[in-house]
Amino acid sequence: MTITAVRTSEAVEAPDPTSTVAVAAAHADDVDRNARFPFEAVDEMRSSGLLSCSLPVELGGRSTSITDLCAIGRKLGAVCSSTAMIFAMHHTQALSLRFHATSGAAAELTRVIAESDALLASATTEITTGGDVGSSTCAVVVSRDTAGGDTVVLDKNAPVISYGEYADYVFATARRTPDSPSTDQVLVACPRADTRLEKTGTWDVLGFRGTCSPGFQLHAQTSAAHVLPVDYATISAHTMLPASHTLWASVWLGIADAAMTKARAQVRSAARKSPGGSPPPQAVKFADLTVVHQRFVSSVTREIDRYEAFLASGEEHTTVGFTLAMNNLKLDASTTIVDVVIGALQLCGISGYREDHPASMGRLLRDAFGPQLMVSNDRIRANNAQLVLAYRG
Repeated sequence: MTITAVRTSEAVEAPDPTSTVAVAAAHADDVDRNARFPFEAVDEMRSSGLLSCSLPVELGGRSTSITDLCAIGRKLGAVCSSTAMIFAMHHTQALSLRFHATSGAAAELTRVIAESDALLASATTEITTGGDVGSSTCAVVVSRDTAGGDTVVLDKNAPVISYGEYADYVFATARRTPDSPSTDQVLVACPRADTRLEKTGTWDVLGFRGTCSPGFQLHAQTSAAHVLPVDYATISAHTMLPASHTLWASVWLGIADAAMTKARAQVRSAARKSPGGSPPPQAVKFADLTVVHQRFVSSVTREIDRYEAFLASGEEHTTVGFTLAMNNLKLDASTTIVDVVIGALQLCGISGYREDHPASMGRLLRDAFGPQLMVSNDRIRANNAQLVLAYRG
């Protein structure tokens, strides 16, 4: 099945995230402390066009590039990781519309979402599949409504739907029909008005607390036009996997940036007190940490460029090498962030350990350990083990 609109019209200027960054920063501590949704920052995203910007120009968006989206995610990650992760997860879904829903009935769905600056969430895991996003137990059931149109009914027990209670649409995976094999999946855009969510868990976790990601029993009855016309395996390989890994890694790099900023301030403070103006011992350690941070920057930048090159090529199908590179970006970024934040904490010393100090690393440290669990690194390594057997370089 072909991909629609891989080459979109030329992008317009990307929206300015400055106001959203400022709002997110002002409320970050409260969002984290109370594990609450960052209403203020998301409202600012909506009013400034940050939610619709990745959708195609011809359907009301800005066709913002992956590079620009990642730059915005990095800036947000430096001030509020929960807001930044919501931004990243939202655009993973929005990009699925951009590349796979720009013709026929699906184009109207994309247009409506762009015009309303709707917030998009996803339900790609299922309680019965052990976190395997490539298979589903639930299935789409098609029926004819009283007006003579086709509707779809979907019931899904999802162990996690990030910010599901606050989203305007939940994009859910399911088997194409009740008779389809588990890997024959489609992606269904479930509007809030057509969807009932029954919470099955709570959300009181170490980090990314503002993403509000408990489990839900999802029941949706909506138009058959809300089923994206491309199979989910293609959407995942072409868009969801590389988009999520590049956007997530950029957010995590933003968290590392914030840790480096705090450490730099502490080292400079120590330098001002150093006798004779000689560099304090912390300066040598900070210099070593900049090596780790710069490698992190280079790694993320390289893979963003790789994804941009793939999109520019117009290719419909990814290679084994491309998938390995995207998987490895996630693995590397999710562990390097811990190295940077812990290194920064050691440089900040007791000031970084205190929650009531400007150098406090508490929120950054807790958030830094989440990435290894978001699509488990062990699962990705197991997938890589299968891929390398087929990889010929």
